[in-house]
Amino acid sequence: MRHTEFWQRLEAALGSGYARSWAQMFVMADLGGRTAQQALDAGESPKDVWAAVWAALELPASER
Repeated sequence: MRHTEFWQRLEAALGSGYARSWAQMFVMADLGGRTAQQALDAGESPKDVWAAVWAALELPASER
């Protein structure tokens, strides 16, 4: 997964106006106590970050 796909999926889940803010503010244990943005900035794979986001948002399996 590329960064662009990650952001497209997050915007589809949360809306374009809220996705970036959420990614900067919501801390997830699955990402070692970091936000999605912090994890991406640290070099984590967008696929791994998406897996944590998917679980945190309790999205349907079709969005995995």
